Amino acid sequence: MLRQIFFGSVVSLGNIAVHALMMILILRVRKVVCASAPSRPTLRLVGIMIAAVSMLMAAHLVEIGVWSIAYASVDASAQGTDDFYFAFVNYTTLGYGDIVPTARWRLLGPMTAMNGVLLFGWSTAVIFQILRTTTSQHDFKFDND
Repeated sequence: MLRQIFFGSVVSLGNIAVHALMMILILRVRKVVCASAPSRPTLRLVGIMIAAVSMLMAAHLVEIGVWSIAYASVDASAQGTDDFYFAFVNYTTLGYGDIVPTARWRLLGPMTAMNGVLLFGWSTAVIFQILRTTTSQHDFKFDND
């Protein structure tokens, strides 16, 4: 059990690092977009939100890929199983149940789900913060665009 928790924690920390790096990139992109479209606040907001959400989706796909590699490296699922699909189902907490992990790595599924829930929550907070800070700028008006 401790081996599973340790291994899952290392993978989770790796994904947290991926997410943190993506947050830095998103904030830099937001700064560039805000500077490049000062006279069109609505277009600026649309551009920022599309960029941020797209980048977050890409980050989540990379993080699912990290879990998939982790599953494959320890043979956490049965031979011939699609590890990326298995990781995706666990990360998003869908839990279809069509793939069952091997008994000795059974805790990786719930650890993947916990990691996914936390990183989705973090993404939601970032989206809200970007929306709030972009719309709170003094020149943003919905009715004049």
